[in-house]
Amino acid sequence: MYWPCGVPKIYAFNGPKAEAFIGQQRIHHNEAANGDGKRRSEGSGEAVTTEQSQFKADDEFTKAVIGLRASRNDQVFVTITRTNIAVWQTRPTAVLAAVARSQSSLNTYGSNVALLLRPDSAIAVVQTQNNFLLTYSITTDAQARVYQQQFAYSQARRQSVIRQFGDDDATGLREVSIRFRMAIKIDAGISKAIASEQDLLVATIKPAAVQGIKWIPDKTGSQTANELLGKMEWMSQKSIIADLVHDRAMSLSVWVMVDGRAYAVQRNATSAKKSETSDESQDFERSENTKMLFHGHCFHEPSQQVSGASLAAINARFSILALSCENNEILIYSVKDYAGNIPPSHKVETPASITTTGKVTVLAYSPDGYCLFVGFEKGWAMWSVFGKPLGNSFNTNRNLAEANGEAWLLGVSTATWVGAGSEVLLTAPGDYRIWKLDMARSAATGCFSCANLVRAMLQTPSEVVIYRGHDLPDLTTISGEASLWHHALYPPAYLHNQWPIKTCVISQDGRYVAVAGRRGLAHYSVQSGRWKTFSDLSIENSFSVRGGMCWYGHILIAATESDGSHELRLYSRDLELGRTTVLYTEALNAPVIFIGPSGEDSLLVYTYENVLFHFIINLTPRGVNLVMVGHIAFHEMVRAPARVRAVSWILPDSQLRNGDPSHDVAVASVLFLNDDKLVLLQPSQSPEGSLKYDMRVIAQHIEYYILMRDQLSFNFSSPIDESVPPSPSVEQVLNGSRSNNLLRDSLWTFSGNDLHMWSDVSEVLHMALEGPMMNNLALLSIPVDFYPLSILLNKGVVLGSESETIQRRDVPFAILRFAIRTHLFIPYILRHQLSQQDMPAALGLAHQYKDLSYFAHALEILLHHILDEEVDRQDRQKSKGVRDAEQGMGSLLPTALAFLQSSLEQADYLSTIVQCTRKTELRSWQTLFAHLPPPTQLFEESLQLDSLKTAGGYLLVLQGLDEDEEGSEARIEPYVVRLMRLGKEKHDWDLCTELAGFMVALDPSGEGLRRVMKVVGFGSGEHEGLQEPKGLGLTIPSPSPRATLSGSQPSARQAVTGVGRSPGSSLGSPGSKSGESGADYFSASPGEYRQDF
Repeated sequence: MYWPCGVPKIYAFNGPKAEAFIGQQRIHHNEAANGDGKRRSEGSGEAVTTEQSQFKADDEFTKAVIGLRASRNDQVFVTITRTNIAVWQTRPTAVLAAVARSQSSLNTYGSNVALLLRPDSAIAVVQTQNNFLLTYSITTDAQARVYQQQFAYSQARRQSVIRQFGDDDATGLREVSIRFRMAIKIDAGISKAIASEQDLLVATIKPAAVQGIKWIPDKTGSQTANELLGKMEWMSQKSIIADLVHDRAMSLSVWVMVDGRAYAVQRNATSAKKSETSDESQDFERSENTKMLFHGHCFHEPSQQVSGASLAAINARFSILALSCENNEILIYSVKDYAGNIPPSHKVETPASITTTGKVTVLAYSPDGYCLFVGFEKGWAMWSVFGKPLGNSFNTNRNLAEANGEAWLLGVSTATWVGAGSEVLLTAPGDYRIWKLDMARSAATGCFSCANLVRAMLQTPSEVVIYRGHDLPDLTTISGEASLWHHALYPPAYLHNQWPIKTCVISQDGRYVAVAGRRGLAHYSVQSGRWKTFSDLSIENSFSVRGGMCWYGHILIAATESDGSHELRLYSRDLELGRTTVLYTEALNAPVIFIGPSGEDSLLVYTYENVLFHFIINLTPRGVNLVMVGHIAFHEMVRAPARVRAVSWILPDSQLRNGDPSHDVAVASVLFLNDDKLVLLQPSQSPEGSLKYDMRVIAQHIEYYILMRDQLSFNFSSPIDESVPPSPSVEQVLNGSRSNNLLRDSLWTFSGNDLHMWSDVSEVLHMALEGPMMNNLALLSIPVDFYPLSILLNKGVVLGSESETIQRRDVPFAILRFAIRTHLFIPYILRHQLSQQDMPAALGLAHQYKDLSYFAHALEILLHHILDEEVDRQDRQKSKGVRDAEQGMGSLLPTALAFLQSSLEQADYLSTIVQCTRKTELRSWQTLFAHLPPPTQLFEESLQLDSLKTAGGYLLVLQGLDEDEEGSEARIEPYVVRLMRLGKEKHDWDLCTELAGFMVALDPSGEGLRRVMKVVGFGSGEHEGLQEPKGLGLTIPSPSPRATLSGSQPSARQAVTGVGRSPGSSLGSPGSKSGESGADYFSASPGEYRQDF
């Protein structure tokens, strides 16, 4: 769901001069940060005395950036080099303060090695080479400013800027101060350290232990606690910690040991409580705290099949852990519980070998958990949460990148996500520059909405990008042109004040878009291209969107939070945004987790109370309001409401048409997307008569799902009559002919590799009552080699995107972009229905899509798949010694041929057969024509239908099947004569030229061609309407690659298999008629069979 885009921005800080240091005081690291002038370093027993001193900036300011950390709110980030530390503002990106260490400080403590940052960015910690931890306090002065700008425009222009942006840029940026606090000596040596909200956790080397240093002493006065790894009974083998990561949301840490083992670790909260509540036996309790500080479980152990771990990352959104191994494998584990149930989930395939990529240096999940960014010594790569590649730098020209100085393509030393996942900051080994990569991501990552998925809307740091191909002609939709994207820049004032944009949502009909940043919201009309924002900045700052948004027609429904209260607010696109223009407000008792429309006028709201509310949107001439008609409490079924990503429900058709909305909660089956599991809750009556729910897990590793009945607005409009309004009502869809809406109840899921589909969600409900869902569901899998963004149900294609890197020698930088990819899903559904012996359903689906321009091509792909499977099946049976008479039993090929003949007109049917034949291997022809009439009969039928190019294709088939027999050329000549004579009569000179090339391939001496031309009459002087023969006279023309049946290859076998044939020479394209000479739109390169566009 993430793709890098645009041109990376470059930032660098060369360090201040001694006389101009942004107003900051140079602080020697031997200075006291408090009034007493002394601070005792932990564990050293020595008093560190400090005093102010001036120093000169030297060349070490230009050394490489070796550490990069961002605060939790993404407002600032901190970098270090070997000798300095700098605090940056994220947007606009600028250095706010810096500290340069003096030479005596470097001699005493050693150069900088690593950087730690407390999540609230109040304290930064620098690990030094001599095992010191230098702590700095970072404070912001709301009154003082840096980088005050001077503008040449007038006072009136300045007031205009203030009105537009709510602030005056001339006032500059808030000043940040860095002050040295203390130096902490770790005599045992530092292997790894992390900074959390409560303390500084340090893993030591000798002895191997874990030491916690609290930022503030507890009630007992204790500020440190430690535990030896050798005393941890749950640790299988004693070693030293090599990597240490912690996640606050999961309350879980991962320890990676030097020996390659990995442990999931939690703090022992009970012992901590004891030490705080007992004042009489502090020494005893401290010893107890030392023994029981942590508990954990080993979930990764090296073996002959599995390499040892080196780095770790935690994804709290999906409850998974990522490990990079010594052999560069990236293994993903799923956290089922805190009792050690952490089984392997999947493995991420790296884009190249370890020789090409180098070792893994960075593992970082995006804040929403949907993307994994991995930095290597020689590049970087990105994957979706369950392993779909999203982009990498290893397909670039490294020599050109080195010449242009683009170090971000050549290797990564540090990286971090900022801007709520909209940007990645990274540094390269040995480089002093910071590179910022912009990310385009699906709007569903910030607001899980079926409309966001089906409409395929992306959001970048500066704009929303909307796919416009739904309402365009078929071939335009699949063209992949960049013009299919509609770009809408965020309002500058809103982006300036509320960056980053966290939530975007589009209406089902694609007319309106709403966005929300840190505070407030704004909405946009696609037709008019105009944004509407709050004119009063104080009103905009008074609330934030939490839980999502959705559209109902022109009404925007937003879940908001303001001063501790939680509400559903309704805004109209037709009105200005303000305090008095709120149409309706519904108060809630808890924050909203998910909000989404269902059916015609229903609204589902799921809150942190673990309650699903059902509202009816009541639209009257006097206004609009929400009426709560029911709710369902899931206290015993959903243990962690915060882990729920989306909610849908499925009502019986009778209830949807004629039922009382207040009874929906009693009959609705609920779909929960909980972490990566798609869970189905079905209602039933308990023996006592109360309502209960049976829970089934119907799919795992789900990145997203789409329930098509929630998207009735545009999926089923007639492909013929484009005047039909784009948003028909639910009654129009439900009362329409079912043959036109066979997939209206389909359920689609994406699991990281393949796209899965159930054609009717009611089948899921029925099968869920029979037993385990994983065993009895007939799930259709559609392979895709790109990330699927949307399902264009009315076009029959899967829409996706893939990353591209453009490098040009005349441009000194690389450009990243996301390109459109499409893939037909019709052949896979038809194949599934035919295999289930459901011919009526297959015919109904064919009737639904018969008006698509590429429908015949879809059936050609279907036949190709079934033919390949049949050939492989026969080969397996032959290897097992099955008799020839039994090989055809159970074959799907006759059924597929009968289906094609029933679904297509005869001319299209014959063309589809010959196109499929010419794009398969010669050994498959015997298998196919064992179920078809002889090629001579199909040739005659093509002539009767006046399909000359199709008839020419059957000449290839006829020659290929008879090639091993003597005199095959003589038997083919009469057919060539008949076809060339008809081509001459219709002045189809391209066909005549191709036939001439075909005869040359059969008889390189040219005698056969001379005989054919003489019989046809090209040598008799009869050239009516032909002023210049251009090679079609008495002389034998040289074969042209563009206009030959078999290409210019002299081999007859190559002539029939298509080797060497250019795409433009393909005859008999799907649906082609006599006299058509254009190339097949879907034809592929020689020897290749394309299934996507």
